[in-house]
Amino acid sequence: MPLLEPRPGALRPRSISGPAPDRVPGHRAAGTPEPLRTELAELLGPEKVLWKISDLVRYASDASPYRFVPQVVVIAEDIDDISAVLSYAHGRRREVVFRAAGTSLNGQAQGEDILVDVRRHWAGVEVLDAGRLARIQPGTTVFRANAALARHGRVLGPDPASAIACTLGGVVANNASGMTAGTMRNSYRTLSSLTLVLPGGTVVDTADPLADEELARAEPALCHGLMEIKAEIEADAALVARIRAKYEIKNTTGYRLDAYLDGNTPVEILRGLTVGSEGTLGFIAEVVFDTLPLDRELCSALLFFPSLPAAAAAVPLFNEAGAIAVELMDGNTLRASVSVAGVPADWADLPKDTTALLVEFRAPDEAGRDAYERRATRLLTGLDLVAPVASVTNAFTRDPRTIGGYWTARRAFVTAVGGARAPGTTLITEDFAVPPSRLAEACEALLELQAEHGFDAAVAGHAAHGNLHFLLAFDAADPADVERYAAFMDAFCRLTVERFDGSLKAEHSTGRNMAPFLELEWGAEATELMWRTKRVVDPEGVLAPRILLDRDPQAHLRGLKTIPRVEAVADPCIECGFCEPTCPSEDLTTTPRQRIVLRREMTRQQPGSTVLDGLLDAYGYDAVDTCAADSTCKLACPVGIDTGALMRDFRHRRHSAREERAAELAARRFRAVEAAARLAVATADQLRNRFGDRLLKAVTGAARKAVRPDLVPRWLPQIPGAAARRLPASRRVGASAVYYPSCVNRIFGGPGGRPGPSLPEAVVAVSERAGKPVWIPRDVTGTCCATIWHSKGYDAGNRVMANRIVEAAWGWTAGGRLPLVVDASSCTLGIAHEVVPYLTEGNRSLHAQLRIVDSVVWAAEELLPHLEIRRTAGSAVLHPTCSMRHLGDEGQLRAVAEACADEVVVPDDAGCCAFAGDRGMLHPELTDSATAREAAEVTARPFDAHLSANRMCEVGMERATGRGYYSVLLELERATHP
Repeated sequence: MPLLEPRPGALRPRSISGPAPDRVPGHRAAGTPEPLRTELAELLGPEKVLWKISDLVRYASDASPYRFVPQVVVIAEDIDDISAVLSYAHGRRREVVFRAAGTSLNGQAQGEDILVDVRRHWAGVEVLDAGRLARIQPGTTVFRANAALARHGRVLGPDPASAIACTLGGVVANNASGMTAGTMRNSYRTLSSLTLVLPGGTVVDTADPLADEELARAEPALCHGLMEIKAEIEADAALVARIRAKYEIKNTTGYRLDAYLDGNTPVEILRGLTVGSEGTLGFIAEVVFDTLPLDRELCSALLFFPSLPAAAAAVPLFNEAGAIAVELMDGNTLRASVSVAGVPADWADLPKDTTALLVEFRAPDEAGRDAYERRATRLLTGLDLVAPVASVTNAFTRDPRTIGGYWTARRAFVTAVGGARAPGTTLITEDFAVPPSRLAEACEALLELQAEHGFDAAVAGHAAHGNLHFLLAFDAADPADVERYAAFMDAFCRLTVERFDGSLKAEHSTGRNMAPFLELEWGAEATELMWRTKRVVDPEGVLAPRILLDRDPQAHLRGLKTIPRVEAVADPCIECGFCEPTCPSEDLTTTPRQRIVLRREMTRQQPGSTVLDGLLDAYGYDAVDTCAADSTCKLACPVGIDTGALMRDFRHRRHSAREERAAELAARRFRAVEAAARLAVATADQLRNRFGDRLLKAVTGAARKAVRPDLVPRWLPQIPGAAARRLPASRRVGASAVYYPSCVNRIFGGPGGRPGPSLPEAVVAVSERAGKPVWIPRDVTGTCCATIWHSKGYDAGNRVMANRIVEAAWGWTAGGRLPLVVDASSCTLGIAHEVVPYLTEGNRSLHAQLRIVDSVVWAAEELLPHLEIRRTAGSAVLHPTCSMRHLGDEGQLRAVAEACADEVVVPDDAGCCAFAGDRGMLHPELTDSATAREAAEVTARPFDAHLSANRMCEVGMERATGRGYYSVLLELERATHP
């Protein structure tokens, strides 16, 4: 046993609210039952089968109010795996559900038997025909696909608010549309073709000219059944008219029956039916979209009205004027969005009934934009606008930052409102549509219905298309509150259908919570055609039962999840999944959402529970150890939940008193620690030169086993040699800034084999060259930004070093009169922001007067204007660090790189490398996983320079790509060297 094992039981929840009614029962503690586990492992390989109870629980939740624990999770890598799982399910009479991002709001990504992860190995975009077409893998996010298309001036039609996280397979399977798609830019209208794996294993590429011939040979009964239904529909003129009328407004309730009218062959019908089928008819293995022009000239306004009906009444005017988007946000939504970064704080004081419309016009050129703007501005004079708080302007703007802020607030609707809900309540997101001409009437009726049932819901939506969303919060653990919700749903569905002939689901697809009401909307005849469609395509009912079709009138009340209280930082989480694409451990262990989901299940359990013990056993490595603690999840989360901070707190809880004292002593004696570390690196470099890497790997491997893998770094061949013993000479007199070389750059040298100055030498040289000399204090040795202690949860050591660096910086900068330039982005973040909670009151006052500047910002804003570029690299690829994202410095990194290279590329898949100081040496598998996609992009072509702004991130990227990364400031020095 290692000498310094984490304290047993340290991660056990401090307060357990269980046993909750929806807790995982004790008989599930062993995970996947036999023979299911063994049979699937033999069929697919054990690495593709997740069977531990912690794996099953973390996949049990999605963005919906439902929770179903699967029997097993399969990580499918290719179509062969999909076919094998389907064949197995047929033979064993089992059920299969596909899950990609898990951002759907109605339980579509949840299964009670075999759940197949089709995100991890299913990402990729191929741009075709100069951008007019895009071939996309189903696990690719909308954001990632649009990033690839933007270079060609194109964009996808669907634009859901969850674009940062939702995947194209799910978008097509739900016919998700979004702010601007309406009925003509959605997946049904813009999908060129798809590749579908049918329940029986047949693979259909709808673009293949021989597809119908091959399908008829492989699935004759299916082809006959589809054509028979088509003939029945076309023979009924009233039914044809009804179907056409239903799709004049947005509608995703049930199967797309107009596919039978729009398709002439079985393959064409299947293509249409698959859109919005929620994984019940087959697996979407690939999609090809017809893309749309990306109009870049915008003018937008956020217009405030005294009430919801007043705002709704103005919508037709902007539709007629040509607005591409008219988005509605009611008072509850506006006030809740104050929690989102960049939203004006005074929105919190908006009157209760205030409602806003976000109106946007887009044009391909300035002339078109100007014409739209004149037309829109004229409309404003006749509107009943209000300005109840100072930030309200009620004017159109072209400013990209302002427009971006408007959209940030709008896209945060579900998450911001959900984050502000009462603790312990479950969030329901409803989505309906009415004819746009009746929107104002529908708003009034909805408000009356909510009041009648005691709900004060938040309302937002795509007003231009008569599509509204509203959020309800209730306690799923309280039977009376569930009854109240059930009564409201019955009344709401009757209202939507009987009074407005509307769509019960406009763009979120049917899902578990609307399946029981399908017949209410469509009637018995059309609903039976949907059941027949399911039987024709999936006669054994293998795929996603009870998700789109369910005859149980109470089905929407089954599986509602409770939301037990957890640690305060994570408690607002609504499990939306927006954080997941940014998480470095997403493809290795757990994501921020899953870390919180697991924590909630722990609190549902009762003391002594075997399920709780199983979850705790896995949580240390799966959640705590493999978290990079980079907190990029906080940037992606619309309510700013910092799961990295929670994991750092858990690391602190696991420390023994002896560990904390040792870490504090290291901080107090850091001068000696720094010298010892540099000597160790130098010695290791000598040993490497003499014996190679094998000896060092063996020594560190033995030490990791003896002490603890999470404390002793593993030797990696990419670790650089030691830095020079002395920092470059500089003068205090006449200095424009104080230069603080970070401890990592005082211990480690630059990339091996690259001639030229060290990073400190380069910073001093280019600053002098630009007429902005910098001074390095002689006593920087023994100081640190405190990130070493902060990232590991050593609070006492963190406190010592945080106060030391602030006191030292105060003296060096003459009380803040000179800026402090820091040469590692993570250290800049540490000194500028992360040290603050650990400072004494007096030092907090000193810190407020310091100007902390990252060296890349210093170069971009202070040096570049005064430097002569003498030579440039042909091409450079950048790795923006996660710290730069927090600091907002990515633009400056690019500016410096563009001065030094003719072509600058930031990979579309660039993200946190997860090296995180030494975490990449403690858990190299974390960095390997985190960098895999970015590395594939980088190594797909040659570059002359590989640039970043943090030494250990550069090491991580060198390990990932086999290419030498170095600081952009070294390249700047080379470019400007006389």
